[in-house]
Amino acid sequence: MNTIEVKDNVFLLSTRNTSYFFYVNQYKHLEHLHYGCRVRIEDGEELALKRCLAYGATILYKEDPSYSLDQVAQEYGSYGRGDFKEASIELKDDASYTTEFLFDSYEIKDGEVRIPGLPSAYGADKTLIVHLKDEVRKLQLDLYYTIYPEEDVITRRAVLINQSSRKYLLHKLMSFCLDLYEDGLQMMDFCGAWDKETHVNLRDINRGTCSIGSRVGFSSAKQNPGFIVKRKDTNENYGKAWGFNLVYTGNHYSSVSKDEYGIHRIQGGISPERFVYELKKGASFETPEAVLTFSDKGLNDLSHHFHDFINRHIIRSDWKEKERPVLINSWEAFGMDFNKNKLVKLAKQGLSLGMELFVLDDGWFGRRSDDTKGLGDYDCNTKKIPGGIRSLSKEIHDLGMLFGIWVEPECINVDSRLYEKHPEYAIVEKDREMLFGRHQLLMDLTNPEVRDYIVQNVSDLIDKNKVDYIKWDMNRMMDGVSGVYSHEYIKGLYEVLDRVFTPRPHVLFESCSSGGNRFDLGMLCFSPQIWASDDTDPIERIDIQKGLSYLYPLSTVGAHVSASPHLQTLRQTPLETRFTISAYGCLGYELDLNLLSPVEKKEIKKQIAYYKKHRNTFQYGRFYRINEEEQYEQFEVSADETIVSKFRRIVHAAPIYDKLYALGLNDETMYEIVSRPYLHNIRQFGNLINFVLPVKIDANGHLMNEIGKRRGMDAAGQNYRASGAALRSGIYLNNLFLGSGFNDSLRIPLDYGSDMYEIKELKQ
Repeated sequence: MNTIEVKDNVFLLSTRNTSYFFYVNQYKHLEHLHYGCRVRIEDGEELALKRCLAYGATILYKEDPSYSLDQVAQEYGSYGRGDFKEASIELKDDASYTTEFLFDSYEIKDGEVRIPGLPSAYGADKTLIVHLKDEVRKLQLDLYYTIYPEEDVITRRAVLINQSSRKYLLHKLMSFCLDLYEDGLQMMDFCGAWDKETHVNLRDINRGTCSIGSRVGFSSAKQNPGFIVKRKDTNENYGKAWGFNLVYTGNHYSSVSKDEYGIHRIQGGISPERFVYELKKGASFETPEAVLTFSDKGLNDLSHHFHDFINRHIIRSDWKEKERPVLINSWEAFGMDFNKNKLVKLAKQGLSLGMELFVLDDGWFGRRSDDTKGLGDYDCNTKKIPGGIRSLSKEIHDLGMLFGIWVEPECINVDSRLYEKHPEYAIVEKDREMLFGRHQLLMDLTNPEVRDYIVQNVSDLIDKNKVDYIKWDMNRMMDGVSGVYSHEYIKGLYEVLDRVFTPRPHVLFESCSSGGNRFDLGMLCFSPQIWASDDTDPIERIDIQKGLSYLYPLSTVGAHVSASPHLQTLRQTPLETRFTISAYGCLGYELDLNLLSPVEKKEIKKQIAYYKKHRNTFQYGRFYRINEEEQYEQFEVSADETIVSKFRRIVHAAPIYDKLYALGLNDETMYEIVSRPYLHNIRQFGNLINFVLPVKIDANGHLMNEIGKRRGMDAAGQNYRASGAALRSGIYLNNLFLGSGFNDSLRIPLDYGSDMYEIKELKQ
């Protein structure tokens, strides 16, 4: 396939299923023609807007009665010369904000072109670079288009070069701009907060602007940088949708504007808020890379483009397309109140249940007994861990497990040895009282001395202690600084991560920032997985992980089973549901295993064995969201096998019949559908247990509690046979419990319950 065709200054960029089309018009402006399904380069004339006369009350360009920039679908919008849509570049000298970039030349390169100081995708087919010039201001604007044909992805970015003898103040330079003529569009973005990340937010795009962004210095749990624009009638399996994301971890801004003529201007990049960059003579400024994709087959297909692209062209290290280990993390078990014996005992318990990686979380260093002290120091607290981290690592490795450790290198406590020695390492506003987030300040990563300190200490921690996994946390937002400073901080962070992890590709690096405060493509260029949220309540995680799935593959999502009731919501949830949602990601456990009952330990051991058996499917299978029933969420992963799970929220009396759906199957093939066996906690049945026992017992008494610790009730085994076509339409399942009796075929519903089904092809 020829991915870049150029004919008479018409440019057609092609992927397996999509075309991106623009041309140089008669006034040397880049005019957008089409981004959508595959077309031919000969279609350019008919895809162009037919301008006979300009609308009234517009500014005509060169006195052409049919041409006003306000009515042109452009590749990159600037201010002035008759264009009143939101500009993608804002640049000022002493006199004016006006810029006008006209076509000068182009070049095509094999592969991708790296961005100095910023991460970007790799393994591209070709890159088109279009050179535009503003001859009045002596500026050059280079637009980069990089093609990933198999994933149906095109990336874009911009570079501004000052070729004049004067300096300019750059306030805004977007990574991409896309003008679309489409009707009836909606913007789907993914907003939230700490403990409530990436919830779907859907808005109709009417006249005016819908925008998202971050002001906290990082990509932010408040608003993920990824978003989708879709037709109103588009659903998971049908219709047009355009997806966008940034390979960037800092403050971002994206917007979708609809003007009075029906043009939708979509753009995104570094946030222009408080951004003033001095562009000196001969200097240039490069934007982060933006990722664009399109599908006319619905949102699931659009997500598949993102998932394939990230797994193949964003993730690095030895962990690219490699199965992630099942881990046990010490945090929700002990917090900071632990000693070496507790840790080793937890690891042994985890090993006996099938866990493969032990992770020591916060509290192991310096004066760290609570979160008011110790950050910035790396000396192990040998009162807690005699012999230091190296001795603990050896004991864990001797058990046959991998060893991991938590760090928070970007932050510092005032109560630390580092701050006592180097208070200048902290970011503070001069002449103002210091403000703290979680009792801590950010380290100044724009300072090379600070970067060297972090690189040296984290590298030593890994190398001297044979660390296999790093959980890199960051729990403070950035405030009181300029937009340019926050951008330089992010570039400093990227340098640190590159220096630590590129020479150590064997280390599994999991990024964390108060949960999902930095779940973005920039971090994924260094960390193969990211901790999705500090909220481990599975009912909350359904919405969080569903939101993430629109943009990011399951192989990147850290998901843990924790104790119930949950620390974040005080909600009681079944152990099976905690496992089921966590299986759709990188499975871990985060609870005190010593407090589990014998029956719970047996269930967890079975869960882990099941997950390991199907791990590649859960982490790398084709993921589908199935939203056919209001009372349920349904997730599917499909590879050589298919696994489908149904999640319930609140149970109602006299429940209606429900169905099981599956999408990633062959319509003509016959399949067997078998439910995953698990145990119900018998204590949840209360006094109903007396209807089946020969003697009556106190449902809340000691005997019932002791029985419940050792015995459970088998969930009703379900077995069905159906074609792929029938499963796509939905097959009816056995009744849920109706309150009118009981038999072995009834499914026990439970508030917050779930069921998992394995679907296999029937052998003839």
